[in-house]
Amino acid sequence: MVPQDSTPTHGASSDESSPSTSALIDGGPHSSGGTGEGIDRKIETSLFTPRRIGIGVAVVLALGTLAYGVWTTATGGQVYNVDRDKVTVSTVQQDDFQEFITVTGTAVPEQTVYLGAVEGGRVEEIYLEEGKMVEEGEPILRLSNNDLRLQLARTEARLSEQRSRMQQIRMDMEQRRLGLQRDLAQIRNQVRQLERQHRRQKQLHEQDLIADQQFEQTRDDLEYQRQRLALTRSAYRQDSLTYQTRLDQQRSQQQRLDDRYETMQEAVQSLTVQAPIDGQVTSLNAELGQIIGAGTRVGQVDKIGRYELRAQIDEFYIERVRHGQTATTDALGDTTHTLTIDRVYPEVESGQFEVDLAFQGDSPPAVRRGQTVRLKLELGQPKAATLLARGGFYQSTGGSWAYVLTENGDAAVRRSLRLGRQNPNHFEVLDGLKPGDRVITSSYDSFGDADRLSLE
Repeated sequence: MVPQDSTPTHGASSDESSPSTSALIDGGPHSSGGTGEGIDRKIETSLFTPRRIGIGVAVVLALGTLAYGVWTTATGGQVYNVDRDKVTVSTVQQDDFQEFITVTGTAVPEQTVYLGAVEGGRVEEIYLEEGKMVEEGEPILRLSNNDLRLQLARTEARLSEQRSRMQQIRMDMEQRRLGLQRDLAQIRNQVRQLERQHRRQKQLHEQDLIADQQFEQTRDDLEYQRQRLALTRSAYRQDSLTYQTRLDQQRSQQQRLDDRYETMQEAVQSLTVQAPIDGQVTSLNAELGQIIGAGTRVGQVDKIGRYELRAQIDEFYIERVRHGQTATTDALGDTTHTLTIDRVYPEVESGQFEVDLAFQGDSPPAVRRGQTVRLKLELGQPKAATLLARGGFYQSTGGSWAYVLTENGDAAVRRSLRLGRQNPNHFEVLDGLKPGDRVITSSYDSFGDADRLSLE
C-alpha cells in the first residue's frame, strides 16, 4: 500500500515543480514564487578587453626598448652607413690661432676734391670730359650769370664814386688846413710886431714920452692878437681831428667797397670752374645750357697714384676695431699687401660702420678706383691653441659634439667637445679633442641620431 501511495505524491511533486524550473530558466517575474525575490543571471565576458590589450602593447614596447638598448650597447649604439667619399675629414692641429674677420674693401683715392658751383649760372662751355687728366688751375667748364656781372658793375661804380668823394674831401680839408695855417702865420706876425711896439712904448710911457691912451691901445691890441692866436691854434687842432675822423670814415667805407668789389670779382671768376689739384676728372655732371644752382656739386677730381681701401664692417665688431690694426689682402698681382686702419667712422648705418685702411708703402699699381679687394682684418695677437677646421657640422651640433674617427678609420663615434673663439678658417678647441684626432667636419643633416657612423 505504501508504494502505491507514494508514487502519486512523487508524480504530483514532479508536476508542481515544472513551472518553477521553467521560470528559473526563463528568468520570469514569478520565478521566485510568491516572495518577490529574484535570482542573479550569469554574464559571460570576452578574453581580449581594451584594458588588457593596452597593457599588452605597453609590455611589448617596453620589452622591445629594453632589447634595443641591450643590442645598441653591445654593438656601440645606432649605426649609420656613410660613403667615405661624401664626408669631409679634418685633422685637429696645434698651431697659432689668429682671430680675424674677412671684409671687402673698395679702392678710393687718398685725396678727392669735389667741384662745386660757388655761384649759380648757365653752362656756357665745357672744356674737358670725364677721365681727362688736369693740372691745378686748368679750366674745366664756364658758367654765365648776368645778375652777378651787373652787381659787379654797380659795385665798381660805387667804388669809383667813393674814391672821387674821398679825393674831394682831401682837397677841401687841405684847403681848410692851408687857410688856417695862413691865418696862424698872419696872427703870429702881428703878435710879434705888437710885442716889439709894446716894449718900445712901455719904455716911453715910463718916461712920460707918450700918452697913456696910445700905450693902452697897443697893449689891448697885443692881448687881442694873443687870444686870437690861441683860438686859431685850437681851431686848427680841432679841424685836424675832424679831418682825420672824416678821412678814417671814408677810408673804412672805401675798404668795404674794395672788399665787396674783390668778392664780386672772385664770384665772377668762379663762374669758370677750375681744377683744384693735379689729377683726373672722375666725375662731371654738367651739360651745355644747363642751369646750375649755387653750391651744386658738378664733379670731382681725384689725386692719382695713391689709393686706400674703405671697408664696411658689421657693428658687432665696433668695440674691437681700432686705429692702427693691420689687415692683409688677397693676392694683387701675385703679391699680398699689408694695410693699417687709418680712420674709423663712428656712424653706424644699416648695421655696419666704415673704416679707411692705408697701404704700408706705395699702393699697388694694379689697384683702380672702385675695385673691390678681400681683406683679412686681425682682431688680436696670435696665440698657440688646438685648432679644428670650420665646417657644416657646426650648424647641426652647435659645436657641442662631433663625429671622431676611430684609430683604424673605419668608423666615427660621437664625442662631446667644447669650442672657444673662431675665425673664418678654424675653431679654437677648449676640450674634447687633441692634436691628431680626425673629425668629420661636413654637414650632419643626413645622419639623424646615429651614435656611430660606419665609413664604407
